[in-house]
Amino acid sequence: QVQLVESGGGFVQAGGSLRLSCAASGRSFNSYAMGWFRQAPGKEREFVSAISWNGGSTYYADSVKGRFTISRDNAWNTVYLQMNSLKPEDTAVYYCAATTITGGHTRAVYEYDYWGQGTQVTVSS
Repeated sequence: QVQLVESGGGFVQAGGSLRLSCAASGRSFNSYAMGWFRQAPGKEREFVSAISWNGGSTYYADSVKGRFTISRDNAWNTVYLQMNSLKPEDTAVYYCAATTITGGHTRAVYEYDYWGQGTQVTVSS
């Protein structure tokens, strides 16, 4: 069992930056690849980014590539999402998730086993 708690969301103007954090507790954090997803009102939850168990591989949705950076610190059981050049279309609830597919290459919601409660990101134009 893994418990995930996101933080760092908020309100920012377009072009601004935010850094999301996801703190994990429970079973060995480095047994899991980690992902970030987001869900806007009326839309399905969508993949944003993922990172392998050791941080060696990272993956991004085309919509955030070049603007967002995922990283993890296994010593602190935390995964981060640095979001730069934010756009109004980035507005959503952001969720972190853990998967036992340790390569981190999966983008499917159903392949993630544990989820945080989400943190709201609002980008104004």
